Amino acid sequence: MSSSEKEFLEKIEKHKGVIFKISKMYMDNKDDQNDLYQEIIYQAWKSYGDFQKRSDFSTWLYRTALNTAIVFLRSEKKRSFIQSQDIDALRAQHEPYNDVDDNNMKLMYEAIHQLSPIDKALVFFFLEDFSGKEIAHQLGITEVNARVKLNRAKTKLKEIIEKRTGSN
Repeated sequence: MSSSEKEFLEKIEKHKGVIFKISKMYMDNKDDQNDLYQEIIYQAWKSYGDFQKRSDFSTWLYRTALNTAIVFLRSEKKRSFIQSQDIDALRAQHEPYNDVDDNNMKLMYEAIHQLSPIDKALVFFFLEDFSGKEIAHQLGITEVNARVKLNRAKTKLKEIIEKRTGSN
């Protein structure tokens, strides 16, 4: 294994929770979540050589993962993936998230699945405690626009949850 491969896998290991969350937000069944998880890692590896380290790896990974999720969501034809032991091992080590049996969490993810891809990205950044400025930077929009869009996304999410639970 080359030093570049080892460095990449170490960074992915450190940030695998982000990949898992995005996969879960954009796909509603486990098989599709696993496929997206693998596709994000594949796309990240494919473009890792172009990563110029002008930003943090996590910032670069957020963008890569979200862009991959949006493209993956839109694609009608899902291609087969070559699974390496390293990717399978990373996914297997992330099992605590898969065992979450919290009804509120399940309800939240079901509601998130009904949002547009951009609204999902906004909610993801909000849940990751990104500031309005950081969200704007990630999405390439103004901070004011990011805050407005985030508030609209949170309102939509709240309406979906209230409709499902029958509460106001």
